[in-house]
Amino acid sequence: MDKYGLIGYPLGHSFSVSYFNEKFKSENIDAEYINFEIPTIEALPAVLASNPELKGLNVTIPYKEKVISYLDQVSPEARAIGAVNVIRISHKGNNIILKGYNSDVIGFTKSIEPMLEKWHKKALILGTGGASKAINYGLRSLGIKTVFVSRYERPGTIQYHRITPEIVKEYNVIVNCTPVGMYPHADACPMLPYEAMDSHTILYDLIYNPDETLFMKRGMEYGANVKNGLEMLLLQAFASWEFWNEERS
Repeated sequence: MDKYGLIGYPLGHSFSVSYFNEKFKSENIDAEYINFEIPTIEALPAVLASNPELKGLNVTIPYKEKVISYLDQVSPEARAIGAVNVIRISHKGNNIILKGYNSDVIGFTKSIEPMLEKWHKKALILGTGGASKAINYGLRSLGIKTVFVSRYERPGTIQYHRITPEIVKEYNVIVNCTPVGMYPHADACPMLPYEAMDSHTILYDLIYNPDETLFMKRGMEYGANVKNGLEMLLLQAFASWEFWNEERS
């Protein structure tokens, strides 16, 4: 039986394990999907050694960037983004070959593209982690200028307390790539001037639990168009399966 899995820490919120095992069952695929909750990325070789049937892994927080140094090959897109969330595992003799991809950018661009109108030209990306890099790559590929928002003073970023109503009017696509507002802390949201939002504003939250975050609710009060991360997740899971099953050379 083939194995697939997810590495990250913690994994209590994982969607992938139920999605893929349901897929395998309904499509009569002889495979299983397992969560590998590893406290450090250094545990990856042990996971691979003790699971020789592994054909592919997904990678989540906090290892999307750290995992790259363990890979034999990285797709040009994942290399440009600087983050990997899909690993294809193949065997050549006694060697394990690991190739990294990024399916976040595929899932995100396909999900947000139908929401975009001609007045959506600039975006704020909340957060600076591995997911935000894919979002930045995706938005730029759609012709949208981007600025990262951070809690900390970092080069090329703006801080939350500096975001004025005028900035929200100008940067009217806002993507939350942070865990702020995720279950069980659903009573939290990024600190923004929500009152400056209107029907020209898009709020896109990568969080999908709860399905309507406080970030989304507060934007909706002022007429913003909102979407959670579930569709992106489904699209990137589909892309993961494609990467794992590319013609194996």
